[in-house]
Amino acid sequence: MARPQFEIADIIRKADAQIASRHRESLTWPQVKVLNAILRCRTAALGGHRDQCTACGYQAISYNSCRNRHCPKCQTSARDKWLAARQRELLPADYYHLVLSVPHALVPLIWQNKRVLFRLLFEASAETLLEVAANPKYLGADIGFLSILHTWGQTLQRHPHIHCVVPGGGLSPDRQRWIRSPPRFFLPVRVLSRVFRGKFVAGVKRAFQRKKLAFYGACLPLANEKAFHAFLRTLFRENWVVYAKRPFGGPDHVLHYLARYTHRVAISNHRLMDVTDTQVSFRWKDYAHHNKRRTMTLTHEVFLRRFLEHVLPRGFPRIRYFGFLANRRRRLLLPLCRTLLPAAPPAEPANTAEAAVRRCPCCQGPMRILEFLTAKQVRHEEGLQVAVLDTS
Repeated sequence: MARPQFEIADIIRKADAQIASRHRESLTWPQVKVLNAILRCRTAALGGHRDQCTACGYQAISYNSCRNRHCPKCQTSARDKWLAARQRELLPADYYHLVLSVPHALVPLIWQNKRVLFRLLFEASAETLLEVAANPKYLGADIGFLSILHTWGQTLQRHPHIHCVVPGGGLSPDRQRWIRSPPRFFLPVRVLSRVFRGKFVAGVKRAFQRKKLAFYGACLPLANEKAFHAFLRTLFRENWVVYAKRPFGGPDHVLHYLARYTHRVAISNHRLMDVTDTQVSFRWKDYAHHNKRRTMTLTHEVFLRRFLEHVLPRGFPRIRYFGFLANRRRRLLLPLCRTLLPAAPPAEPANTAEAAVRRCPCCQGPMRILEFLTAKQVRHEEGLQVAVLDTS
């Protein structure tokens, strides 16, 4: 893919003075850390390494990446390594993609209690799928799946939802056979919606009773117990959306599909269309009108405010595993699933390290690292190169 013309780092640089004068005190430390990481990513400030082509001897200096999970330039390598590990877990079954989201009325409360309610979003959605799938009326099986948290919509507005990727079937209660889901159908979405709503609201109620919720600004009236319970009752009149997409073409398509959802940030650099001294324009898909492509223009201040709203709490995992794919059960139950299907032994994962090797711009040969350089050494090397250019 071609290098994007504009980057989020460009927006941060242009808005730096405004951020420092008006918003620095209101930013959390994780948000400040993300801004600094994106600014320094792949620049001399982080140091680098000297590479040499093993074929023609060409040498070049490469800058280090920040490796921040909210940086749009640092996700490709992490995604490829993660996908290679997941390749060994694929089963010869249909895979389904489900999306579970909460009503907009809950969003302000969730943003004031990210760690507690994002965790509840994972737990309530997972318990819903496991419970409904285990019911003999629907599937009667112990399923396994991975869940991915996204907190944004196409225009960077707050939109918390969970993506679940699930094999079409599961283990029987006695673990003696594999139960396949009906063709092109996994679980009834209306049932999932009602169960998910009940579990999430019950979890919010428990968090309130245990005094784990904070209330500020517009949510402050909800600190009153009577007002809070009245608010919870209104949620049962809201539309809780559970969307199930049609099954994939098979396990061969799953990894390619997952790559679109796992290591994403709120917006990629490739969606940026223009960055001026005061505004930024970007592409977005209007899902309400058949995925029509539209353009939105925001000031730097509004754009960065929306972008930073999606910085996750420190150490909070955005990908989790449940059922027979849970970390404590995977080693025992995944081989059992493969035996019962039956399935061929898992393919060896692709050598992502070899695929990610930088290629020489002169002869396309592989570039190897000769030495690592500190930020001071990189600046010194760059200074020498400039001096050579000036004398020539």
